[in-house]
Amino acid sequence: MSIPTDILTTGAIYLGLAGAFLLVMPLMVYFYLQKRWYTAGSVERFFMYFFMFFCFPGVLLLSPFLNFRPRPRPIAP
Repeated sequence: MSIPTDILTTGAIYLGLAGAFLLVMPLMVYFYLQKRWYTAGSVERFFMYFFMFFCFPGVLLLSPFLNFRPRPRPIAP
């Protein structure tokens, strides 16, 4: 008894989309936020917040491994 190939194909597509939504997109959003946080304009910041909200389940899944703390400021003597 074998599983039809259309079921396997559909399952692979769903797994690929779930992996992209839960792992790939949140990592891309995280690295983009880290790079542009201090220099983003108002429209860009709106899209940054939108994608953070859109990818929230994946960000929540990755949150134990990611560091969202701000960079330390240099103290001039």
